[in-house]
Amino acid sequence: MSVLYDIPGPRARRRNRIIAIATVVGIVAVVALVLRQLQVGGQLTGEKWEVFVTPRYLEMLAVATLATLGTAALAIVFALVVGVVFGVAKLSDHRPVRMFAWTFVEFFRAVPLLILIYFIWYFAYETRIDIIAPLVIGLVLYNGSVLAEVFRAGINAVPKGQVEAAYALGLRKTAVMRIVQLPQAIKIMTPALISQCIVALKDTSLGYIMLAPGLTKTGRDLWRTFDNRLATALVLAAIYIILNLIIARIGVYVQRRLTESKTVKPVDLESVRMGAPGLGPNA
Repeated sequence: MSVLYDIPGPRARRRNRIIAIATVVGIVAVVALVLRQLQVGGQLTGEKWEVFVTPRYLEMLAVATLATLGTAALAIVFALVVGVVFGVAKLSDHRPVRMFAWTFVEFFRAVPLLILIYFIWYFAYETRIDIIAPLVIGLVLYNGSVLAEVFRAGINAVPKGQVEAAYALGLRKTAVMRIVQLPQAIKIMTPALISQCIVALKDTSLGYIMLAPGLTKTGRDLWRTFDNRLATALVLAAIYIILNLIIARIGVYVQRRLTESKTVKPVDLESVRMGAPGLGPNA
């Protein structure tokens, strides 16, 4: 017997099997209906999909994928920096610093990313900045603001007893933040950080509006040439899904490495406080 529910009897098991079979049949019927409609509409013909087995166009997609990854990597790196800076600033003891950080974070979290990119694009067009810059800057400002809240929440989630113990050793707030709070907060925040990295990667698709190099621009060129909008959309979606799954698996590996139990040797905290650089009595 389960502590949460009773084990189903013969009648319940029979009913569950019937429901499962009916669900599978229903899903198969829906898929068959969709495929039939696509066939009638000419979306499954060879000429619509031939482009995706042609080496020349596969090379175009590979280059576009690398461009998308490069844009996402730039945006994620700088967004992490912005997130750390403003997340810590929101916890500052100085009211002007807290108010500035709060205004920055709330403003760029509230402005829709597409509008933000349009605004930066207009400025970039007037000053002849590289076409990819508006997309990267927009992604950095938006995702950095979201990550600032993630960092702030992660820092606040560190047990207060450890922070108080660090203060008792004579450490100042900057040392406590750097040595005690941030390292532990990163372990807590890893799932949220990975999720935001996936969001940043997906949002690179908005570069389509300014024809920035990437998957969506290449997809636009393909469907305009071969009139295969659905096929192109499905292929691009599959590429994005694969990239996101890879990032998710990397995130799971990193989190496992960070949280796996390790044997910790006893540390003389007093010697650390007195001897470590920046941690002396006057730190």
